[in-house]
Amino acid sequence: MNTKSSSYIVSVAGLIVCLMAGCSQVDKAEPSSASFAVSFTANAADEMLDGRIILILSKSDDEEPRFQVRPGVRAVQIFGVNVEAMQPGQEVVVDDSVFGYPQDSLADVPDGEYFVQALLHKYDTFNLGNGKTVKLPMDQGEGQQWAESPGNIYSEPRMVRVSSGTGPSRIVMDRVIEPIVPPEDTEFIKHVRIRSEMLSEFWGRDMYLGAHVLLPSGFDEHPEAEYPLAVFHGHFPADFSGFRAEPPDAELECQQSGDVVCYNRIRQEEAYDFYQKWVGPDFPRMLIIQIQHANPYYDDSYAVNSANLGPYGDAITYELIPYIEEQFRGIGEGWARFLYGGSTGGWEAFGVQVKYPDEFNGTFAACPDSLDFRHYSAVNIYDDENAYRMKGDFTTVERPAYRDYLGNISVTMEDENHMELVIGDKGRSGGQWDIWEAIYSPMGEDGYPMRIWDKKTGEINRDVAEHWRENYDMRHILERDWETLGPKLEGKLNVMVGDMDNYHLNNAVYLLEDFLERTTDPYYNGTVDYGDRQEHCWNGDHDNPMYISRLRYNTMYVPKILERLLTTAPEGADLTSWRY
Repeated sequence: MNTKSSSYIVSVAGLIVCLMAGCSQVDKAEPSSASFAVSFTANAADEMLDGRIILILSKSDDEEPRFQVRPGVRAVQIFGVNVEAMQPGQEVVVDDSVFGYPQDSLADVPDGEYFVQALLHKYDTFNLGNGKTVKLPMDQGEGQQWAESPGNIYSEPRMVRVSSGTGPSRIVMDRVIEPIVPPEDTEFIKHVRIRSEMLSEFWGRDMYLGAHVLLPSGFDEHPEAEYPLAVFHGHFPADFSGFRAEPPDAELECQQSGDVVCYNRIRQEEAYDFYQKWVGPDFPRMLIIQIQHANPYYDDSYAVNSANLGPYGDAITYELIPYIEEQFRGIGEGWARFLYGGSTGGWEAFGVQVKYPDEFNGTFAACPDSLDFRHYSAVNIYDDENAYRMKGDFTTVERPAYRDYLGNISVTMEDENHMELVIGDKGRSGGQWDIWEAIYSPMGEDGYPMRIWDKKTGEINRDVAEHWRENYDMRHILERDWETLGPKLEGKLNVMVGDMDNYHLNNAVYLLEDFLERTTDPYYNGTVDYGDRQEHCWNGDHDNPMYISRLRYNTMYVPKILERLLTTAPEGADLTSWRY
């Protein structure tokens, strides 16, 4: 007898016994999955709020769950849901219908005990100058960090038993993140903030740009001096970084960073060493600025004009920088302005030089974000069909997003993008892929950035990719326009990157270098340099470990700036008043 027939006979026999006993059939219901009911108290906010509820589950209580959110093998579980006009006491349910990361659904989260925390990332309404209306998180002085943005409300972490078949666990947000105290001026560091006419018109409300200005030694003693200007681009700076006028704190308790012992003391030592060089007799006298241009999408604007962020490039170049030069006696001409930075700052330093070739006299771009979108990290947005997976006839392979110098992969493209999608839809996560999309993409009909690919599936949008190519693919722009750009950029382009960059950024530099080395009339006459087995963010220092060289951007590049300035200054230029 076969097993199928046997099972059928047993089933029928059981039914007969049941009928003889007078029992009735009962449908066996699937157990319901766990859920959470999230609310906030009136003392946390006494008004209706728009925003995104982010619910975090973690196995660790080393720090609050909101500070543990990251992609890849060390990910904690998160869920996100939009709210509009949410009132105090109103409960918003997070159940298995809400998209999550790394598990897509709460139904897929294993039963167990978790430390749970909820946070409401608040959105403002922007009535844009073009007539569209969007809801976005306005930066509150923290550099667009949802987990610590002032005014956001959150719950105290607590242990919760998550299991199927139980009722909703209630999570109450009753705490508010406090405002940030702005830094104070010192003898050498001044802080400026201006209302931008250009950005205010675009966003339909007052928008501001700021900067931290490092003054040269002897600034007050030499009122006749006018100074060159260097723009040190990078992520949002709370204050001017890497400069310390006092010796390292003798009572400082050592903190280890990775394999480096007492790295907090090393940072103080390097910052103090820069100060000593800065006030020494042989260091070039100039202004160095770090810009604050956080916006509703990210911790900075990438310093170029954008359909979704507005004319940040023009606002920085033609409003902020001239204001600083006027206030602090800058020379105020393109031959005396320079750019440098790393990672995001590397792309900005390179991109601004290309977009504004006459306004700056040289760039030193370390580990820049992708300068050729044929290697947009591990994706070719022009030829590949899917950003998350390489597809063959019989199988697929996930694309990597992060590797170590040995090539070990710990984060995939899908990891990072799905995490961002949970934190905020419509490009509102404040994450890296979302800001690239906000900068490079056209604006959609709904007022938000058009997707370069479907955020869930990774399928690439060819039309959006073409817009990226023509407007922000730096290698393509240089090759397309070299006849006019070449004479303006000769000797100005310098790029440094590790050949094992964690984010695969070296691959785009290879393609850029291939074009630059083929340039004629004129030859680009700059430099492209690679660090052997160096990770992100190698900046051209072949003599020191990266944990040291990453603290020396200023002392590395300022002498190079001086060398170029002295050899390219126009006839009659002021090369004396600031050289004391």
